[in-house]
Amino acid sequence: MGAFLDLRSSMNSSQTGFPNVPLTTAPALFGVIGLQTQNKANTVINLTGTVGISDPIVGNTFTIEVLRGTTTYNAANVIYSATLGIRVSLFGDIYSFTAQDLLAPAAAETIYSAFISGGPLIILSGVRSGPEVFWGVASQGAP
Repeated sequence: MGAFLDLRSSMNSSQTGFPNVPLTTAPALFGVIGLQTQNKANTVINLTGTVGISDPIVGNTFTIEVLRGTTTYNAANVIYSATLGIRVSLFGDIYSFTAQDLLAPAAAETIYSAFISGGPLIILSGVRSGPEVFWGVASQGAP
């Protein structure tokens, strides 16, 4: 049986309509958490998040990437990546994701960051319409 270590959350936006910024092709940070893992080995990290996106043009995509150990984007630190098609919507749709980190080294604290970016056509019309949240749970041993 697993043992609970920590739970942290990061909320960039709590409602639809915010942050109301364009999606870009460069990864943009939308969540950071620092999980207290108490220098334990064999940790199981469960990470979950939600983003809202609106886009009136067919064929656009976006990518969510979760990184371990940094708040600055570096492809070498990516532990999870998902690219999704955006449904045509003027008012926004909500997309959720779940990731696990089963290879985290023992550390007092492990930082996780969530980034979002869009495909090449996204700069024409894609908007981060919110909400945007990111949270994680750390446990030791089997979940």
